[in-house]
Amino acid sequence: MTGLIVCLAVLAVAGGYGTVRRARDGRLRVRGGDGEVRLTAVELGAPLGARATLVQFSTSFCQPCRATRRTLAEVAGMVEGVAHVEVDAESRLELVRRLEILRTPTVLVLDASGRVVRRASGQPRRADVIAALGEAV
Repeated sequence: MTGLIVCLAVLAVAGGYGTVRRARDGRLRVRGGDGEVRLTAVELGAPLGARATLVQFSTSFCQPCRATRRTLAEVAGMVEGVAHVEVDAESRLELVRRLEILRTPTVLVLDASGRVVRRASGQPRRADVIAALGEAV
C-alpha cells in the first residue's frame, strides 16, 4: 500500500511540474536583473537594430530553434528598424554563462540601446514577440 501512495505522489508532482513548465514555455517575461543588462554589437557579433533587436540563442541540434528562427525573422521583416541576431550558444559560452541562458532557444528582446527588455525560454509565439517589441520600441 505504501508503494502505491508513493507512486501516486510522484505522479502528482511530475504532472504539476509538467503543467507549470508548459504554461511558462516560450512566454516573454521580465526576469529580475535583466533590465540592467546591456548588450553591444561587438558582444553579439552583429549590429543592433535602430529600434529594437531580437536575439536568439540556438544550438545546432535544437529542433525548436528552427521554427523560432523563422518566427523572429518574419517579425523583424514586418517591423521597421528591428534586427534579428542569432547567436550560437555552443561557440559563445562566456556570453551564455553571463546571461544565464539555461536552454535553447532563448530569445532576448533588446531596446535600441541594447538593454534587455524581455526574455523567453522556449519557442515564443509571434503575437507575444510583437507585443514585447511594443514595449521595446
